[in-house]
Amino acid sequence: MRQSRFPLRINVGFVLSLPLGDSRDVPFEFSKIILSPELEMSDFKGQTRFGRARQGILLQGDFEAWINQECTRCLEPFPYRISTHVEELYALDERNVTESGLILPQDGNIDLAPIVREYLTMEIPIQPICKPDCKGLCPECGQNLNQGICSHRQAA
Repeated sequence: MRQSRFPLRINVGFVLSLPLGDSRDVPFEFSKIILSPELEMSDFKGQTRFGRARQGILLQGDFEAWINQECTRCLEPFPYRISTHVEELYALDERNVTESGLILPQDGNIDLAPIVREYLTMEIPIQPICKPDCKGLCPECGQNLNQGICSHRQAA
């Protein structure tokens, strides 16, 4: 199945007609999603709530996915789960804009991809490790010590 060009775009204009404090939930689920060349994810799930606020539309969401990482100790690839919570206000106009600078577009279409990408990217570890007890590589021959002991390690 081919991915939509804007898989996380949603029209939330209808939320403006809700009474203050009311909200609507919108789930997302993709077996595979690419938010940037560096961020390809599988089993992506998101649960968002768009609430009517005096200043605009409040987005609250929880997102999780699996990404492929390379262990910094043994250099083996491994799946890694990332998750995040998002809270952002899409202001009705520039008078109500917050630090994030998000303003609700005139057409009511919000593309969540940039926000989700930013939040999930912050959850990726700088030095990913496949497991806490990863033994890494032999500094002499490069043998993955998780797969067995090399002759250099026996001599030490």
